[in-house]
Amino acid sequence: MSKRQVKIYPRFERMWHWTQVLLILVLLFTGMGLNGLHHIIPFGPAVIFHTIAALLLLVLWIFATFWLFTTGTWRQFVPTLDGLVDVIRFYAYGVFKGEKHPHKKVIWRKHNPLQILAYFGLKVAVFPLVWSTGILYMTYNFWEHIPDAGFYLNIVANLHLLSAYIVAAFIIIHLYLLTIGHGFRAHVKPMISGYEEIDLSPEEETYLATNEPWRLKDTQS
Repeated sequence: MSKRQVKIYPRFERMWHWTQVLLILVLLFTGMGLNGLHHIIPFGPAVIFHTIAALLLLVLWIFATFWLFTTGTWRQFVPTLDGLVDVIRFYAYGVFKGEKHPHKKVIWRKHNPLQILAYFGLKVAVFPLVWSTGILYMTYNFWEHIPDAGFYLNIVANLHLLSAYIVAAFIIIHLYLLTIGHGFRAHVKPMISGYEEIDLSPEEETYLATNEPWRLKDTQS
């Protein structure tokens, strides 16, 4: 095995990540305003900004879903139990003892098992809950005539708020985990440049040098 600087985060994935971060932060900020947690933005503009950010994020996710399946990148987010217990133990105990992270990043599996499980849960449960409740919230005028509509709206509103809190908790935990190991800057840099140092087998290195030389930093023209 040899360590090489390999582009494992393509341009679209990095653009998707940072645009998603910005839009989610706008949604959380405006959402907190709509729920009375701050009064920095008046209610009316907060509704407009919240709606626009939500629609832009929906469009981004549609493009991202298309990209994931057409490029085969969706396989990176398939949950696995292999190594999951070791990673959980590391974050719960080993990190405080100065142990090394048990997951070794490879080109075909860039996320550790716990990351994959968290991302998978967000994509198949939390985000769909955000969207379904958000859409029901915005289209209340179309179903307000049904019996007990106000009761159902209250349920929708609380589920939407719950999903937002889950997303906010994920962001806080995500930021905390970025400080573990090599430090915040080292973790963030690959999502800016696209390159990260990983172990390559001789076969993988030969394949990349022959078929995808743009992935290897020192072979860039």
